[in-house]
Amino acid sequence: MNLSRRTVLLAAASAALTPALPAAATAATRDLQPYASYWYPDSLPSGSPGTGITWRSLKAWRADTDADLAFNAASVPLAARFTPTPANTTARTGQARVQSLVSFGPTSSNPAQGAATADYYALTHWAYLDELVFWGGSSGEGIVLAPNAPIVDAAHRHGVPVLGNIFLPPVAYGGQLQWTRDLVQKDSAGHYPLAAQLVAVAAAYGFDGWFVNAETGGGDSALATDMRGFLKELKVLGAARGQRVTWYDAMTVNGSVSWQGALNNQNKTFFQAADSMFLDFRWSKSSLVSSGNVAGQLGRSRYELWAGVDVESNGTNSSVNWDAIVPTTSAHLTSIGFYRPEWTRNHLPASRTPGDFHAADDLFWTGASLDPSKPDTTASWRAPAVSVADRSSVTSVPFATVFNTGHGLKWYEAGKATSDTAWNHLGLQDRLPSRRWIVRTTGQRPSVAFDFADAWRGGSSLLVAGSLNAPTTLELYTTRLPVASETVVELTHRVDTGSVRVELAVATADPSAPGQAPSYTYFPLATGTGWQTTTVALTGLSGTVRTLAVRLTGSGGQARWRLGGLAVRGATVTPAAPTDLRVTDADGGNLRFAWRAAPGAVRHYELHRVLPDGSRRFLGGTCQRAFYVGGLAPEQGESAAGFELRAVGELFTVSTAATTTRTW
Repeated sequence: MNLSRRTVLLAAASAALTPALPAAATAATRDLQPYASYWYPDSLPSGSPGTGITWRSLKAWRADTDADLAFNAASVPLAARFTPTPANTTARTGQARVQSLVSFGPTSSNPAQGAATADYYALTHWAYLDELVFWGGSSGEGIVLAPNAPIVDAAHRHGVPVLGNIFLPPVAYGGQLQWTRDLVQKDSAGHYPLAAQLVAVAAAYGFDGWFVNAETGGGDSALATDMRGFLKELKVLGAARGQRVTWYDAMTVNGSVSWQGALNNQNKTFFQAADSMFLDFRWSKSSLVSSGNVAGQLGRSRYELWAGVDVESNGTNSSVNWDAIVPTTSAHLTSIGFYRPEWTRNHLPASRTPGDFHAADDLFWTGASLDPSKPDTTASWRAPAVSVADRSSVTSVPFATVFNTGHGLKWYEAGKATSDTAWNHLGLQDRLPSRRWIVRTTGQRPSVAFDFADAWRGGSSLLVAGSLNAPTTLELYTTRLPVASETVVELTHRVDTGSVRVELAVATADPSAPGQAPSYTYFPLATGTGWQTTTVALTGLSGTVRTLAVRLTGSGGQARWRLGGLAVRGATVTPAAPTDLRVTDADGGNLRFAWRAAPGAVRHYELHRVLPDGSRRFLGGTCQRAFYVGGLAPEQGESAAGFELRAVGELFTVSTAATTTRTW
């Protein structure tokens, strides 16, 4: 099965996914909302674009004339990460990896910086991903897509590169062979100008390369030769900027489109010109064996081949020959390429909550046991945690988390809601626990989940609920955090119901073998009424913190314990303030803000509105230096609205405010 028909079905459904414009945005107003960018390579379709669609030429793009670049450019660098001792004996290191092709929203009208809804594919299981593709595109909107900045920022924080998508659709679905010819056009010097342009876009937008999906039929061997030359130049130019190229198994060496489900003589020259290749879903065990052999003959790793696994329709109920990809008794044959794992959100009823989504997503990535240290190897769905070793980017001090998943029903600061509006913005997502959830106890296993009913900061906290009828250790993070004399661990937590004794558990050595528990040193925490912040000096420890956990002991009966924040730090540092906060464009209650960055390290910025009574209402946060707010209206008796912008540091310390006003 090819990818094109599925993409067209996505485009047909995009109207249902397109978010409503702010209430103030009517036919008489300008739409200041910035959206994720999309283009055609050069020539545009005939006729006129549909409502809400803007046709653009990639060849004509220039960074200095891109009015939305400040909203779309990611700012978080790609983090380094390491592979800890595997959580179980079945997960392998150095073998199969995972790529995901994800549609986070429609091609057009896809907000650049999140939206006022918590109903979003807030991916959190980055530990098993090696590459994320920003999937989408359609013949009527655009076929070259740049990823939203929040997605790139969240992925980079966890060490995962993100690729933009180039989709050349079949003629039957509106594709034009001219678009393929436009993409691979050459200049008078024999170079491919759109290869350089794609590298420039990825560099300006801060993402990591391109997924190339050429499915427009009618080509010939000359076009295929040009495509190989284009790929080679795209790879060489991109590599100089830290970018990569993935090729989809569609076009063959004679220029026709014929999905192979294998690496063979029909497509291996394209694989040689790229960094990796996504094999179409029609693979078999024998074709994967032969594909791995061909890769080896070319001097390449078999794990640079992604065996396509289509989960768009059936998710964890999909029928997959897992032993053909990741056998349990021999080396893995290739890597895994998931197509549309956002099924974990999309298959749920319209009444779904963030908690419903995360429960389904945990089942997809961790498996039926919901504990990667105890994988269910008999289940028909072989979750990545069963076969693939997780990775972590928690490698330096200071490190802090408030268990913010990047969406929520409210926004909290210091345990109080400062906005009752639902939201999503993956750029605000924390580095989250990679192993969800390892729980070690001789008693009844409690439930562990991100919870959206209350939080210390952001939109969520970590909730443990159950009888706790025996000491229970919950592993939180695998780390490589150096211990110095001033290093402390700080936890913000709360007992909601019952009686719970809490201890911080710290391991400075790796487990003795895969699947084994670390050896912990325990530090008791004070508990009381309401949110408590406890600072623990790591007395007696030296070297490197390898694992952070908590041990909970109940006194009988049901208990609920909530973890709102965790930090490993030396001295507390407060970031400097941003400057020159200003409204750069406005139309009624729709405002574009910009500012000068605060000097020094900044995690993100937060914008508040100052109300007439002096209280503050959270409007949003971003890692960028520009932000859009829509649908504002005057408060009763208000002639001008006041706004405050603060820089937030890695420890969630907050700067003083930059301010501005807007007269109604």
